[in-house]
Amino acid sequence: MPRPKKNRRINCDPVSYYFKPRGIPMSELEECILEKDELEAIKLADYDNLSHENGAEKMKISRATFGRILKSARNKIAGSILKGKAIKIS
Repeated sequence: MPRPKKNRRINCDPVSYYFKPRGIPMSELEECILEKDELEAIKLADYDNLSHENGAEKMKISRATFGRILKSARNKIAGSILKGKAIKIS
């Protein structure tokens, strides 16, 4: 049994919770779900230009965990762009 998830501080409140490729109906799209902690990691690392150490400190998690969350988020976003999938923030 895995350890329970530690509470993470998330301050990001996006204006939109769904993105999709233009010109393709929703019925034809696959969906990729981006978790809120992944969005927060992307915001801190890429938008706010914080280091992994500083981003992890703001989220109240370890640097290694921050790195894993960030890698997962970037992989989902890149895959969605390249494969033409919709991104849902949940």
